[in-house]
Amino acid sequence: MGSLFANSLIDKLCQKFGFKQRNSLKYYAAANGLAEAFNKTLCNLLKKVVAKSKRDWHERIGEALWANRTTVRTPTQATPYALVYGVEASFHSSSKSHH
Repeated sequence: MGSLFANSLIDKLCQKFGFKQRNSLKYYAAANGLAEAFNKTLCNLLKKVVAKSKRDWHERIGEALWANRTTVRTPTQATPYALVYGVEASFHSSSKSHH
């Protein structure tokens, strides 16, 4: 935990609610940069799928995350999904075609 959170008020709150404080690094540039890049990508994806009112973002975040996980990345020539699971994601349509 950063020094910002190391004070008597936080100590009292932790004691009251039975939390245990843990120390962590304040800043890790590489991870911070990756998190910022992902957040920017996620925001851009949500802008594409969320209604103009922006009130349904929580209903559409799964769709945006799936799009992110199943998009081929240029450096790896693979999708994040394939890198994690070893296979490409398969898409099954539940709708039936009416002729």
